[in-house]
Amino acid sequence: MYLVHAHLRRPAQGGELPSDLRALVYESARPEDGVEHVSVHADESSAPVLGLFLTAGSLAQAEEHAAAVCTRLLRTHPELSGWILGRAEAPLLVID
Repeated sequence: MYLVHAHLRRPAQGGELPSDLRALVYESARPEDGVEHVSVHADESSAPVLGLFLTAGSLAQAEEHAAAVCTRLLRTHPELSGWILGRAEAPLLVID
């Protein structure tokens, strides 16, 4: 299983994320995407990040599937009009 962070960018005119964003992500995922769990990190002071836990054959495949889910999400839900996917990649963690 892989954790992929999808970084979203707000529309130029601003915008609020829907309160049911997590459910919308699940709705946008297809079985072949391998989405197992989704977390939403939406802080007013920074760009929102979706944490997608996916099963995949490789890290590259997990990142591709996460990007596909998010692209589908932003395309098919009018309440997310203007939002952009900045990047979808595995976070680098520093372990002391």
